[in-house]
Amino acid sequence: MRFRGTEYTGKGVTVAVIDSGVNVNDPRLKGVTVEGWAITLSATGHAGISGDFHDDNGHGTDIAAAIVAIAPEVRIVAIKIMDERLRTSADLMAAGIETAFRHGVEVINLSLGTPNMGKALLLRDCCGLAVDSGSIVLAAAHPKGDRAYPADLPETVGVATHPECPIEKFYYFDPRRFPRAEWGNLTDKFLTHGYELTDGERGGFKGSGMATAYLSGRTACLREALHDQPADDVIKAMRHLALTPSPQIGYA
Repeated sequence: MRFRGTEYTGKGVTVAVIDSGVNVNDPRLKGVTVEGWAITLSATGHAGISGDFHDDNGHGTDIAAAIVAIAPEVRIVAIKIMDERLRTSADLMAAGIETAFRHGVEVINLSLGTPNMGKALLLRDCCGLAVDSGSIVLAAAHPKGDRAYPADLPETVGVATHPECPIEKFYYFDPRRFPRAEWGNLTDKFLTHGYELTDGERGGFKGSGMATAYLSGRTACLREALHDQPADDVIKAMRHLALTPSPQIGYA
């Protein structure tokens, strides 16, 4: 990713993929440093952590590959909170966020979310702690425009997508130009491509989750470029670089 005339690759930046795990043998991740853990919850609600973060579904691996396609020199931390059917919970999401920022991760990718407003406060507390520690949290918006957490929390960078959005471009719905009364949950969100995998072929995973991964890659590049700046300044730079949405991408 080019920024101020220099090309950045995410070198020295760690990105957490809180998802279904990562297959370290996937050819798209060749040469990429990948470490991680799995989190499970017991019947009493206690979190258990193990070192087996192998992906039994493929979703987390595709997310990691999309990030690496934009930022090839990042270090991936795979935090497995989903089973082979992509089932998880808000409590596991919160545990994933907490272990990520306590591990020193700079960019946290959640290509998932929950519509459960009852868990919003739990997730907000975790995202707030992550931001206070210097992490940037990106999360996928609801595919139908409904509320989703943590994407709709003020501490989080929410990401949506549209089929007509080119892969090389991204947009920002500035609240000053796109007020919530008219634009709903797109206000204050980013929008980018989420419909094509890194090998140029359409695959089984698409939508705002993939868009979040692509934007996480760009965020990692900016984090490298602005390594001595606060996380808020990185987000401001992302907003400055983003294009302004127009009816030509499907929003009239």
